[in-house]
Order: sequence, then C-alpha cells, then structure tokens
Amino acid sequence: MPEPLRVLQVLGSSAGGVARHVRQVAQATSAPAPQGPGWTVRVAAPAALADVLTPPGGPVGFDAVEISDRPRRQDAEAARRLRSLAAGADVLHAHGLRAGALAVVAARTLPPARRPRVVVTLHNLPVGGRSVRAVSAVLEQVVARGADVVLGVSGDLVDRASRLGARVTERALVPAPGRPPVARDPAAVRTSLGLEPGTALVVTVARLAPQKGLDTLLGAAQSLARDGTAPVWVVAGDGPLHGPLAERIAAGALPVRLLGRRDDAADLLAAADVVVSSAVWEGQPLAIQEALAVGAAVVATDAGGTREVTADAAVLVPVGDAAALAGAVRRLLDDPDARADLRRRALARAADLPDEAAVVDQLRRVYGA
Repeated sequence: MPEPLRVLQVLGSSAGGVARHVRQVAQATSAPAPQGPGWTVRVAAPAALADVLTPPGGPVGFDAVEISDRPRRQDAEAARRLRSLAAGADVLHAHGLRAGALAVVAARTLPPARRPRVVVTLHNLPVGGRSVRAVSAVLEQVVARGADVVLGVSGDLVDRASRLGARVTERALVPAPGRPPVARDPAAVRTSLGLEPGTALVVTVARLAPQKGLDTLLGAAQSLARDGTAPVWVVAGDGPLHGPLAERIAAGALPVRLLGRRDDAADLLAAADVVVSSAVWEGQPLAIQEALAVGAAVVATDAGGTREVTADAAVLVPVGDAAALAGAVRRLLDDPDARADLRRRALARAADLPDEAAVVDQLRRVYGA
C-alpha cells in the first residue's frame, strides 16, 4: 500500500476567513477514507493560531512558524523553519501572498530530490500605500514564477497570476458555509429593531473596514432618504471605521444604524427586504453566501469574485457607484415580485456552491495525488 501523501499547509497572520478555510481543508484532507483521502496533514502558522487551526486531539499536526503580515527581521528565520519542515513534505500548500513567497523560497533552496510540490492559494488583492504595493509586486513575481500551481479565490486573482507568468492557475474552490441557523422569525427580528409595521429593512453584514466600501453604502442611504424612500438600514459588524462612520451618519441624519458585532447575523439576513454588499473587493464573500443560503434578495457591488459566487441570484452594480446602489435597492423595495424571484434564485444558487467534497477533489488533482 502506498504511503499517504504528506501535506504541509502554511498560513501567516490572518483574519478569520482564511484561517477558517485552512482549518476546513486540513480537517477534510486528513479524514480517513471514504470521508477523505486520509493524507498526513500538518499546519505551519503563527503560534497564536494553533488552537484555531488545529483543535487539540484532532488528526492535524501543528508547527509554529511566525509569518507576519509585513516584512520583519524574523522572515529569514521563518524561511529557514519552513525549509526544514518542507523537506519532510510531498506538498507545500501556502495561503496568502507572504506565506506563499516564503514557501517558494523555502522549497526552492532544497535539493530537487527533497523538494515538495508548491501550491499557493491567493485569498486577497494586494492593497495599501505605495510601499506596500511595491513589496506586494515583488512577492507576486516570486509566487507566480516559483509555485507549481497558483490558485485564486476569484477570477481576477487567477488572471493576475497568469499575466505574471504562473505556469498553472485556476480558481480555488472554497467550501460554502451552508445555511446558517436562523433562530427567530422575521417579525420578531423587526420588533427587536423597533421597526414600525410596513417599514422596509435593508441589512448589511460587514466588517467596518475600507475594503467594504461603506462610504458608498452611506451615499446610497443618503440618496434613498432624499427621494423619500425610507428604509431602515442596519449594518452588523465592528471594525476600525466605526467612529468615522458614526460621525457621518449623525451629521447627515442618515437612516443607518451601526449594530456592532452580532451573533444573530443570520436572523437579520433572513428578515431583510434587501441585503446589500457595497464592497470594493471580495474573494468569495461569506456574508453573501450566507444571504443566498437563507433566500435573501441581494444587491451587491460587482467586486472581485462576487459575480462568481452569486451568478444570476443577485443584482450587481458598479463598485463605488452610490447612485446605482441606491437605484437597485429602490427598485427592489418597490417590486415585491422581483424580490420574490431573487429569493428563489438565491436558494437555488446556494445549493450549487461547492462543498467540502468538491474542494477535496480539486486538491487531489492539484496535488497530483
């Protein structure tokens, strides 16, 4: 019987979405047949992520490697540590641009006989100031030219890697979250928000951060208020922009409520007349997938991989266009039949999104197993 494939998943400091994906992949690929391929899987990541990525007692091993989100003196030590770990792996699968570049460097310094296959999944578009973009451009070149396979969570990331010379590229499959638990009926949710009967409810679930395009959201809310359309627009989520957004809402007397972090986001999505995403860029947006799964009528900016997630189950508008966003929301609020049609499409689309089995099948092929 052949030896099981030895896979090392690599991750740097990360927000929740990427870490959640790595945990899912590691657990699914270490599961015994027939549930999974039964590979030997370890995860290399900062020590602070150990319990998040590899729960104690599980089948996935963990190795601490301090990969930060910015260049640090410790990067040379991280590369040396990865080189040592990579020597015992058949596949080195890194997630994110910095982890990917370090993985390429670590693998390419090994003798060919001990060199693992290098797969890099890109989860985000490089953004930031001039110096950040300059560093990112170098790292993108390293990944594109050094990895055996580059996966991207959205088509624009795949195209970008191809233009930079990546040998094999394709869109990464990410397991859809499935239908989130809805604990309360819409009437109870609306009552808890203090809505008067007949008041329209627009819901956004997003981190309060620049990527989510919340200036566009406030511009759309202002436009709706100005023309007499008067929904209550609630935003569930926290983040660094809470203060500036709250000040702008107060100054403009906008019909937007910042609810902060909520444990009942699924209830809000299911109760909404319209769910809105105003993001500047997204890979495979979790909140939109959850909205589809509860059968919401979705309006979203056509950002990154959003269209690949929604297909025809959402109304898409240009990124940054507050007037177009307001117009799409207004038309849906005025047309119950259109909302009902979108809800049917949402449920059908949610059923078509990839599950863990599809992800494992892709990785089996990409890893050459």
